[in-house]
Amino acid sequence: MKTYHRRNLVLLSGVALLLASTLLFLYLKSSSDQTSTYAESRDLIGRIKQFNAQWETEILKARIAISNNYDPLVAPLTEMTHLWERFESMESNHGRNDSPIWRASHDAYHAAIQEKTRLVEQFKSHNAVLRNSLAFLPTAEDDIQEPLAQLVDEDKLQLQNIATDTYDLLLSSLEFAQVASDDKAADILVGLNKLGVNKQRLPEQFHSPIDILSSHIALILREQPAVNRLLENIEAIPVAERLDDITALLNKDQQQTDAANRRYHFYMLVFSTLLVMVLVYLATRLMRSFGEINRVNKELQTANDILEQRVEERTRELKNTQSELLDTARQAGMAEIATNVLHNVGNVLNSVNISADLVTRKLRSSKAQGLGKAMQLINAHQDNLGVFLTQDEKGKLLPGYLNQLVEAIALEQQGMADELAQLSKSVDHIKDIVATQQSYAGANSLMEPLHISELLEDALRMNAGALSRHHVTVVKEYGDVPQIMGDKHRLLLILINLISNAKYAMTDLSNRPRQMILGVKVVEDTILQISVKDDGEGIEPENMTRIFAHGFTTRKEGHGFGLHSCALAAIEMNGHLTAHSDGPGKGALFTLQIPLKPVMEEA
Repeated sequence: MKTYHRRNLVLLSGVALLLASTLLFLYLKSSSDQTSTYAESRDLIGRIKQFNAQWETEILKARIAISNNYDPLVAPLTEMTHLWERFESMESNHGRNDSPIWRASHDAYHAAIQEKTRLVEQFKSHNAVLRNSLAFLPTAEDDIQEPLAQLVDEDKLQLQNIATDTYDLLLSSLEFAQVASDDKAADILVGLNKLGVNKQRLPEQFHSPIDILSSHIALILREQPAVNRLLENIEAIPVAERLDDITALLNKDQQQTDAANRRYHFYMLVFSTLLVMVLVYLATRLMRSFGEINRVNKELQTANDILEQRVEERTRELKNTQSELLDTARQAGMAEIATNVLHNVGNVLNSVNISADLVTRKLRSSKAQGLGKAMQLINAHQDNLGVFLTQDEKGKLLPGYLNQLVEAIALEQQGMADELAQLSKSVDHIKDIVATQQSYAGANSLMEPLHISELLEDALRMNAGALSRHHVTVVKEYGDVPQIMGDKHRLLLILINLISNAKYAMTDLSNRPRQMILGVKVVEDTILQISVKDDGEGIEPENMTRIFAHGFTTRKEGHGFGLHSCALAAIEMNGHLTAHSDGPGKGALFTLQIPLKPVMEEA
């Protein structure tokens, strides 16, 4: 039954999701911004029509204007072109330009604009010639009238008739420019012929002005009908009608879009009702499920309280067990630390024993015993010491003997002082080994300026006795390394262990000289590398991965703490210790790499 109800809930949830997706689709389809774009498109068409009307007005103004400034004829066309580009961009974004009807209406508008532009250019050309002639007519008439008035020898009546005819011809031409008709053109031609006949009766000086006037009047007769004809053709071009056709298409398309939106809204209403019904049913089922969940939760809470009680009991038991384990682990950790300390101290104690033995032997064979014998001779001759020292054969030798004795005692003191200094360094290193082990519990390491070559020499001196007993030759390959900041005692711990291990590795070597190579150099300008290479027994391949493990050793008397503590010390210095061997009997190479920190950089 539960499976059946669960299946019904899943099915209803799927139906609800499908209805919601359908509603979202209908909303996106009906919430387009096409309504606003229709209004903007119609506004652009209206503005284009306004500029078209302004353009025709400017053409009529140019028809009667005296000046030849045609800039007003260019500005409206430029604005119309700009607005049309915006309109076409909007139409392209909404995909209407793909329709053949829309393309036909756009092409018709383009054809009308192109034809009108062509006619306007022709109008500008003809009207410029016409305006120039009309503007020059009064000047040409004055160039004839003034000389006529100055003539005294001719017949006054005849001159007056010529002047009147010239003035009438000027007026007729200006009137023809306003209202062109065939009758007026015929009258002007008659006047031109009459003026040409009268020109023969006038002196030579009147011929040129009369020819100029006649030429301009003839241009007016020719250009004025052409200008009027162009104006009629321009007015007949249906630019406004093409724009009205586009507006009608916009209105029709908007009506279709509005009808589609209404359908979408109806569908949204239907699907919304279905979705609400499904959601109400789901809510009812969920309320029932919520009640069931509350009941189950109460049962779970009761079971949880019981479980918590059992967990508390188990926790107390685990705490007791954990306390016992901590005590055991603490004891094991203390034992491991003590073992590490004893191992490292044991390495240094070898050097301490050697130094102490050397001092003891030097004290036993000291030349200071000769000083006692000399004092016995002096005490035996206290009464005549001067005679003894100057005349007695033994007394004469005593001052030279004392001088030699002083030099010998001084050399002995210097040697014992060196050994005691080495002994002091070894004792200090024992103390620092203990401090280094304590640092694993949280103490900070001490960084100090170091000369690596001097540190290597100290490590060799601490192993000098063992190296000498085993006849080990040390080859030093020290590179040019600057003074660095480092942890002296961690480095010394690692070097003493590596040198000691290399010496032990060559214990059974008898077929060739026992040679150890100590190397130090800077790698990649940022890493200090110290290497210890021996020609000893080598390392088995299966032991390469365990060589630094705690407690691992291949010597019978070893305990496996030396290399482990060295690896830990290298990690504490942000470096690493690695081992390499070509196999048994082929020696081994141990390499320590730590970050190089020059003293100047640290400062």
